[in-house]
Amino acid sequence: MLRGSKVGLRARHQDDIPVLQTELYDDVVNASRSEGRAWRPTTPGSKDSPLVVDDKNERHVPFSVVELDGGTLVGTASLWGVDHHSRSAHLGLGLLPASRGKGYGADTVAVLCHYGFVVRGLQRLQIETLSDNAAMLGAAERNGFVREGVLRSSAWVMGEFLDEVLLGLLAHEWRPAR
Repeated sequence: MLRGSKVGLRARHQDDIPVLQTELYDDVVNASRSEGRAWRPTTPGSKDSPLVVDDKNERHVPFSVVELDGGTLVGTASLWGVDHHSRSAHLGLGLLPASRGKGYGADTVAVLCHYGFVVRGLQRLQIETLSDNAAMLGAAERNGFVREGVLRSSAWVMGEFLDEVLLGLLAHEWRPAR
C-alpha cells in the first residue's frame, strides 16, 4: 500500500466494487461530471463496469483509497493514459460522498504524485477537471499543480458544455510532503 498522511492507496478488492458502484458510479450526475464518456447503467457484478480492474492494461493504474485509521474505503484514484515514451500520465480521483471535505482529496493527489514521480519515474502529471470543481482544483494546487489553460466548452455534462481546467506538474517542480 502507498501511504499518505491520511489515506492509503491499495489494489482494488472485489468487495470494493459494489460500494464504489453504488456511491459513485450509480450517481448519474457525479459519474457524468467525472467520466469522459456518457453514463450508462451497468449490471451489478458485470465485467463491463468501469470499476473492474484489468491488470493487463499498463496504461491505467486504478487504486482504492482507504483511510489509514481503520482501513475504511473512502474512494477511488487512478493514474491513466500512462505514456511510457513521454513519461507522462493523467490522474484522477473520486471520493465517496461521506468522505468529502476531510482533506482526503489533497492527500490522495500527493500519494498519486509520489507513485507517478518516484515509483514510475514519470516526468509529467496532468489533471483535467471541470472549472467549477473547486475541491479538485484546490487539491491539485495544494500539491503544486499549475493551471496551464482552460479547454472551453470541452465537456458534455448533463445537457450542457462545460469548461475544463488543465493543470500540470513536472517532476522537478514537485515538493513531496514531509
